[in-house]
Amino acid sequence: MQEIKISIVGLGATEAAQLSDSALSVLLEAQMVLGSKRQLKIVEHLLSEAQITPLLPKLDVLSTVLEQYYNQGVRSVVVLASGDPLYYGIGTWFSRHFSAEKLTFYPAVSSIQEVCHRLGLSLQNVDVLSLHGRPVGKLRRKLRDNQTLLVLTDRQSTPQILANELVEAGFYQAKITVCEALGYRYEEVSVYDVKSLLRNPKTFDPLHISVLETGKSVKPLPLFPGFADHHFFTDGSQSRKMITKAQVRLAVLSLLQPQPGDIIYDIGAGCGSVSIELNYWCEEAKVFAIEKNQQRYDCILLNQKKFGLVTNLHPVQGSAPGILAKLPKPNKIFIGGSDGMLPQLLERLWSQLEIGGQIVATAVLENTKHHLVDFLNARNARGDAKVVSQQIAISHSDYLAGQLVYRQALPVSVFSFIKTSATPVINLKPILGDHT
Repeated sequence: MQEIKISIVGLGATEAAQLSDSALSVLLEAQMVLGSKRQLKIVEHLLSEAQITPLLPKLDVLSTVLEQYYNQGVRSVVVLASGDPLYYGIGTWFSRHFSAEKLTFYPAVSSIQEVCHRLGLSLQNVDVLSLHGRPVGKLRRKLRDNQTLLVLTDRQSTPQILANELVEAGFYQAKITVCEALGYRYEEVSVYDVKSLLRNPKTFDPLHISVLETGKSVKPLPLFPGFADHHFFTDGSQSRKMITKAQVRLAVLSLLQPQPGDIIYDIGAGCGSVSIELNYWCEEAKVFAIEKNQQRYDCILLNQKKFGLVTNLHPVQGSAPGILAKLPKPNKIFIGGSDGMLPQLLERLWSQLEIGGQIVATAVLENTKHHLVDFLNARNARGDAKVVSQQIAISHSDYLAGQLVYRQALPVSVFSFIKTSATPVINLKPILGDHT
């Protein structure tokens, strides 16, 4: 589609289109105008019978539809948007699929701006979350004390459903302002406390935004890395709970440095504390929490829901290495448990890693540490890795005869291996020495 020109035109958050002269000009001259039923109705009085006006198809077939019309001679297309096409709008999809030379954007006042102006909110002081076409569980990831959060919604995130999420997260005093059909003659702005909204049977207009004022939660989530252990659902008593403890978890996080686009395995994930924090602080990384034990796997699911990690955290029930064949290839791996398969697991994962890939592993038992030291020695001999190792020993406060004492926990050894070459590097020094 070398010659196609696509204009994405925002209509504004009103019943009548708010079009600049340039936006109106491209709309009148376009061969085809795409939009929702509501959007096409708003501009129908401006369009001619010669213009093609199909409903906007689903995004997974949009490229095919545009190509079909291109093959029929269509060279200029207008795509209708609600307000600002590049702020939680369809413009983002077009920017990913077409070059900038083919695209022109004509923004209007967005529904988010309209809500802020109507309620006297400074846009820079509010957070925005789109749940349109997204799991409502994402809300948990965004909630903070004393926060104003604007939520774009759909049928799966009605005000009543949002109220339920707030109550479950401990925001019992939260309020929700529902702004329905702003800019239309029948617009309505209503304020509810969350508990009363749960009992309210009202069906809200599909065209609405919910504004959440959270207040304070009685079950606050942490705000910085190194979540206290008590925040996690676990599988047993204080002495047996299967999570990587906060101090060690911080060391693992600092070594792995999760980044957008990473594919990370957490093997032997236990109850999922490392996976949770990896994904909580980097939502754009894909994290696979691999755990065979049913009870611990169930805890991963509970922690996933609690922290709102419903997009890129993938709990996987099964044993490594067998289950790994079904997963995408990782570039970073954490091994917290191996079920006695550590030497085989290390060799297999290392051989499959690309240059720059990383394995981080922890050991408490001497046998586990022995395997990791052997692997470290092999890497040093072959010269194919950057190796870092550290031992973490923590003493926790206690009282004896009413006096403060410290009791030392078992030390944990942490190993990091970053792959630097794909083939062994031969040490030439002895050979050179023979010839000097």
